[in-house]
Amino acid sequence: MNVRRLIPTTAVAGAVALGLTALSACSASDAADGGDGGRLKVTASFYPMQFLAERIGGEHVAVTGLTKPGVEPHDLELTPRQIGSISESDYVLYLKGIQPAVDDAIKQSGVKNTVDAATLTTLENHGSEVSGHDHEGGDEHGHEGEEAHEEHSEDDGHNHGQEGGADPHVWLDPVKYAEVAQGVGKSLEKADPDHAADYKKNTEALVAELDKLNTAYETGLKSTATKTFITTHSAFGYLAERYGLTQQGIAGIDPEAEPSPARIQEIHTIAEKEKATTVFFETLASDRTAKTLAKDTGLRTGVLDPLEGITDKSRGADYIEVMESNLAALRKALGAK
Repeated sequence: MNVRRLIPTTAVAGAVALGLTALSACSASDAADGGDGGRLKVTASFYPMQFLAERIGGEHVAVTGLTKPGVEPHDLELTPRQIGSISESDYVLYLKGIQPAVDDAIKQSGVKNTVDAATLTTLENHGSEVSGHDHEGGDEHGHEGEEAHEEHSEDDGHNHGQEGGADPHVWLDPVKYAEVAQGVGKSLEKADPDHAADYKKNTEALVAELDKLNTAYETGLKSTATKTFITTHSAFGYLAERYGLTQQGIAGIDPEAEPSPARIQEIHTIAEKEKATTVFFETLASDRTAKTLAKDTGLRTGVLDPLEGITDKSRGADYIEVMESNLAALRKALGAK
């Protein structure tokens, strides 16, 4: 658990109180600004939730994102105004465990229609190494994954507050993200039955896009020179498992932490053995760790975007485009044929 990223519950409670007190003064909040014209006022915790709300809700919703472009979601600190806008919402979509401050504010908001995306699919535990072979438990990848998990589970910071250490990064698996999308669509139908037909139609269209994306990944990653990729942020466990890959996460309490000499040597050994070529870093965090490791091990660096936010540095304008860029980066790093 990354303690640096967590906001004390007492601080959040105080901010909630201020936010509720300020509701009358915040009638022009972001949610209210966009909610004119009878549209459903939707608050989304961070980009993957915002994308779903906007695509499925379409013209019938006014979506307010709590995490602004360029802000690392785990670092989000809510203002009283933001907390007030949550309480004014008709519908709140979030993913429990990613942003503890948001979880606490939603719990105290009194909003009837709150949807935790983590309940719309099945979450799993992933260590700092995750592969499509882990569940078989009988090969070298599975054993290495268990050892890595035992070694780094206490301080790797990748659980993000999920109960039982479950990995919350479900949106990076197109299949699981499609399951979440279907759940969001059904919940919007219930919250706003007058426009249920449109929500259903928009959900089906988005799921079709995600199915196409899944097929592109399956085809594009079927035949590769190696199945192992290295990343500073162990966010790609579901993706690795879905497509039979092995994710090697660098030890550290957050994506910008310096790896220990022992872990650098371990990664070097793994890279040689598994013919890994690239250390990936993300767009919303420093590339310092990746460059340090790449220099020490003779590997290349590249971008693998965990899609926690879209900025002008993102390799694509939305979720689908960035995931396509991620596929191209993986194909290059893995030596796809």
